[in-house]
Amino acid sequence: MNPVSARLLSQQLVSPQFKEPAEVVSWFGAIQAQDPRSMRWAVSMRTKRPSFKAFEKSFNEGRIIRAHLLRCTWQIVPAEDYHWIRRVIYDKGLSVLNGWAAAGGHRLNQSDKTRILSLIEKVLGERGCLTEQEITDYLRANGVPEERLFYSFHLRIAELEGLICSGPLADKSTYMLVSQRIGEAVPFDKDDALGRLTRKYFRSHGPATLEDFIWWSGLSGRDCKRGIAACGDAIRTIKQGGREYYLHEESRTKGFRSGNVLLLPSYDEYLIGYKSRDVVLHPDHAHHAHDKKGIFRHVAALDGEIVGNWHPSAKDGGISVFKEGLSLPEDGIKKSLEQFYAARKR
Repeated sequence: MNPVSARLLSQQLVSPQFKEPAEVVSWFGAIQAQDPRSMRWAVSMRTKRPSFKAFEKSFNEGRIIRAHLLRCTWQIVPAEDYHWIRRVIYDKGLSVLNGWAAAGGHRLNQSDKTRILSLIEKVLGERGCLTEQEITDYLRANGVPEERLFYSFHLRIAELEGLICSGPLADKSTYMLVSQRIGEAVPFDKDDALGRLTRKYFRSHGPATLEDFIWWSGLSGRDCKRGIAACGDAIRTIKQGGREYYLHEESRTKGFRSGNVLLLPSYDEYLIGYKSRDVVLHPDHAHHAHDKKGIFRHVAALDGEIVGNWHPSAKDGGISVFKEGLSLPEDGIKKSLEQFYAARKR
């Protein structure tokens, strides 16, 4: 098995299976969405006919939700999966957020947190949809201290508590009440939900390692092992190159064709979804794709190997190759750029 070609297939980057953006998000369970512009391409390029308008329609209709979830970072998830994914990551997420706030010198008691959540619920209940700035202006007007980190902390707590999530797309990120955007949660079994998250990860990212899953989910190694065990025989192990990979039975391993040039957005799951990024990106070139602070750049891949950078706003893509002695095939570049520009228009 070639792990590179298998990942391309599992990630829907080659011969995509789905027509609708919401189907892609459901296949993954959660997709990194740090940059609102990049997330449109990250999802669209994994559909049969990439279209930013189709993505925006699914997002604005509330079929796709954006919130701070896995690792307390921006993710997009299917609306129907939102509640159980949030509950699976809740304990670890709360621990991370409290640690983050304490490091910034913010230690609030429960009554303070409850009051601020009530203010957020009140203003969104009255006004429906607001930007972060509009919410923080309201908090400031009602006596909440000024520090920006303080506001960010409470907005993330509100997300983690299932109070707020993304509203429709706009020039700036918007928030709505979960009760208005998605509806109330239905009861679920946590072990079953953990198994569902595990299934979604390994079918969309396989072959991947246990360490990859721990990194992506932000969960403990113990919980990740429980999730793998919950999948039973649906997940098999493959030892290759000194690593033990896991592959779900729904993962795709056939259908790869060589000569693929891919123009991937920043923070794409093809890189950020793994700890074992060296499978597709030589460690000597890693600084071209992301820095030590976790800022990911737009990258170009040839048959799955990350070999260059590109810039969506530059003329002709601004493609540069950092792998010495390699040039990308012109027909592959042309095809990928045409696909990207067409997706932005339709």
